[in-house]
Amino acid sequence: MRRCLIAALLSILSSPALSQDAESLVREAKNPFADVANLQFIYDATLDSRNPAAQTVTFQPLIPFEVSPTWSIITRTILPFIDQPGTATGEGRTHGVGDTQFSAFLSPTRTGSLVWGVGPVLQLPTATNDALGQGKWGIGPTAGLQWSGTQWTFGALINNIWSFVGDTNRPAVNQMQLQPEINYTFKRDPNGYLTFSPTITANWQASGNGRWTVPVSLGIGQLVKLGAQALNLQATAYYNVAAPAGTAPWTLEMELQILFPK
Repeated sequence: MRRCLIAALLSILSSPALSQDAESLVREAKNPFADVANLQFIYDATLDSRNPAAQTVTFQPLIPFEVSPTWSIITRTILPFIDQPGTATGEGRTHGVGDTQFSAFLSPTRTGSLVWGVGPVLQLPTATNDALGQGKWGIGPTAGLQWSGTQWTFGALINNIWSFVGDTNRPAVNQMQLQPEINYTFKRDPNGYLTFSPTITANWQASGNGRWTVPVSLGIGQLVKLGAQALNLQATAYYNVAAPAGTAPWTLEMELQILFPK
């Protein structure tokens, strides 16, 4: 599966680049408050010499809705499909759907380089197996901002989810996610970029080394055109500098983003 995805990524990366008038789509592709609808398919595989790989394919649509001439609501849904090894000796692999997160950001119409949004995030216990989810409904606040320059963009998204109902036999949820993001667009190829966008998590129910997952990352991406369709391709490597025991040190991620400009 991984070899096929890598081959497909390399094939598309060799396609002709977009014309000059589409270069702004690079910034829109990496903007969590973009007014461009897009669909993301993200493949993650853990790399650990001691344990079999866990694999996740995440379906992530971002859909903006204009509610007035000066305000929009940006919705983002995260639906993971997970295949992971068992946690005990002799236990087989588990695969299925994980929990779903839905965010809705109220964001002002863009008037300059700085964009922001705030709103609620909802977690739905859609996991098809106890090992793939937390078994709880959760809710909390989410917010983010991004500044875009000619070549650099800086931003961050943050949320915190608390469980409020669900399986009483499962632990309560109190979890934070922080995703800083730095992107650099190449001068000679304005449709190509480097990106730093690790997802830092804190499980406030845990203590000590089990609380924080802190990766560092580096990715490379390219906006291309396949026929009339704009696509964003990205490959990223993550390394955990802090993580709970048993967490794989490395993760390889490949992303296909389908953009639908107005």
